[in-house]
Amino acid sequence: QVQLVESGGGLVQAGGSLRLSCVASARTLSSYIMGWFRQAPGKEREFVSAITWDGGNTGYVDSVKGRFTISRDNAKNTVYLQMNSLSPEDTAVYYCAAETDFYRRTTYYTDWKKYDYWGQGTQVTVSS
Repeated sequence: QVQLVESGGGLVQAGGSLRLSCVASARTLSSYIMGWFRQAPGKEREFVSAITWDGGNTGYVDSVKGRFTISRDNAKNTVYLQMNSLSPEDTAVYYCAAETDFYRRTTYYTDWKKYDYWGQGTQVTVSS
């Protein structure tokens, strides 16, 4: 059973930074796409960012481009999301997810339904 555990969320003022981490229990996830999604109250789950197995391809939703950076350390089975210049609109529960249908796929999905494993989520709250 694969488990994903997120950490790093919290309360921060607008303009501040946070770094989210997601640790995977299975080393095999180092060969698969990892993504970050978020869900605010009353809103649908939203793609935030994704990264291919080797870090060679990354993607972001337009609203976070230039502010967020995704990275991964396969030796540590960990994916990170560095979030800078946070705004109240970034307030949400952030989820880490893994897509394991295709071994070493070089393009990522933005559709949350494509992802097989999910963490429990970490709350990010940005105050104005």
